[in-house]
Amino acid sequence: MAALEAGRNAAYGSPENPKPAFKSPEKRRTNKYALCCATLASMSSVLLGYDIGVMSGAALSIKEDLHISDTQIEILIGTLSIYSLIGSAAAGRTSDWIGRRYTIVFAAVIFFVGALMMGLAINYAFLMVGRFVAGIGVGYALMIAPVYTAEVSPASYRGFLTSFPEVFINFGVLLGYVSNYAFDKLPLHLGWRLMLGVGAIPSVLLGICVLTMPESPRWLVMQGRLGDAKRVLDKTSDSKEEALLRLADIKEAARIPEECNDEIVAVPKLSHGEGVWKELLLRPTPSVRRVLIAAVGIHFFQPATGIGAVVLYSPRIFEKAGITSKSKKLAATVAVGFTKTIFVLVATFFVDKFGRRPLLLSSVGGMTISLVSIGFGLTMVDTHPHENMGWAMALCVTMVMVYVAFYAIGVGPVTWVYCSEIFPLRLRAQGSSFAVAVNLVTAGVQAMTFISLYKVITIGGVFFLYAGIGTLAFIFFFVFLPETRGKTLEEMEGVFGKFNWRASLNNNKGTSQGKQATATTNGDVQLGTRG
Repeated sequence: MAALEAGRNAAYGSPENPKPAFKSPEKRRTNKYALCCATLASMSSVLLGYDIGVMSGAALSIKEDLHISDTQIEILIGTLSIYSLIGSAAAGRTSDWIGRRYTIVFAAVIFFVGALMMGLAINYAFLMVGRFVAGIGVGYALMIAPVYTAEVSPASYRGFLTSFPEVFINFGVLLGYVSNYAFDKLPLHLGWRLMLGVGAIPSVLLGICVLTMPESPRWLVMQGRLGDAKRVLDKTSDSKEEALLRLADIKEAARIPEECNDEIVAVPKLSHGEGVWKELLLRPTPSVRRVLIAAVGIHFFQPATGIGAVVLYSPRIFEKAGITSKSKKLAATVAVGFTKTIFVLVATFFVDKFGRRPLLLSSVGGMTISLVSIGFGLTMVDTHPHENMGWAMALCVTMVMVYVAFYAIGVGPVTWVYCSEIFPLRLRAQGSSFAVAVNLVTAGVQAMTFISLYKVITIGGVFFLYAGIGTLAFIFFFVFLPETRGKTLEEMEGVFGKFNWRASLNNNKGTSQGKQATATTNGDVQLGTRG
């Protein structure tokens, strides 16, 4: 108990000194164990990224080989997100039942089967069945990777580590684009099947590597395995004091008495999600309601601002901009994937340095301006079909690169970082799966309507529509999303309970004058105070 109280006083302060900073080493070193755990868990996101990227180019060959319509292509591309709903919805309960680690392995197995089925597809119907199976695996991986990463990460650089899933999604997209370009030279009937089938390879590697990871300390506590949880926290925290603090907070959230320090203890029978949906949706507290609105809103606006159209249909967009060569369209698409991957890597180093709100607001602002520019360029090409519009083509290609860069530096990774850390422990798995479900439905609707929509309101008009949604996203982020940098996961309910955007604006002004809300003047992370 003395050690525990020492840990609390170090992080939260004594009554005489209520708001000290958590004292870390003068030169903070990245916790290599936590880094490895986050990397391995986030590798599951490669499955989603590869499937998204490879289908953008494979769809061109599939349409030609199987002689299917644009509507069937829309359904083929867009239904992945809809199918993923099944995996995402089941992942919360599954991860509470068998653990976060084995849920990732389960996702890899399902995707492996789906990738093989798509690679061996003999017709459109068989291809759709493989798409359905792969979609379930993607849904599992999409939900569980950021949850696991957030639960093993120390608060000092949780944003850095929980942005890894987005990094690996983009890496997977880039691999898919490269696969399109590499296999495009093969015979038509063989090329697209290899593009889809080789996606089974990373799922095998993932399933093997994940078995070397420890289980999430928060899941271990939910099972009453305090001894195992403490050993994991000792390895993934910046210090022994922080490990004690994290364990105490998790025990409190799991309703385990503070004085219980046995290896294995009895826990309340709410550890597998019973009653969670009622507390989350039917009778939420004001702070939980705000958390849910924030999570659902950010997951809606992430795909609604057009990223799915750009990533999945970039060859068509470049064709509409005036690029006629298939090889050049695929090469330009690879450049899009490369740009997106580079900038999401940059974002991982900024998310803990500058905070979540500044990255989100600057990102969606830049995306909106880029979308207006793309819409203008495509409209000019569309309305002057017989004129040399090289400048408009260059504008479209350039602005697509700028758009994905702004997306990758903010809205892309920060969405997963933010939603993985704001839900209380008792609601985290189900809350995250619900928010991800909103993301998947929105992405699916966008992917399945893009071609039909641009045939009605022109392709330029579609991007002006996305720009309008981007404007709404900026307003929502500004009004509803508080800063969470430097806060422990157990503090989030209090952060949302007290958040007011006007107070936040005044606080930001104070910060610009040298006052910092989440960091002390010597750079130590402020883990928060007991209210």
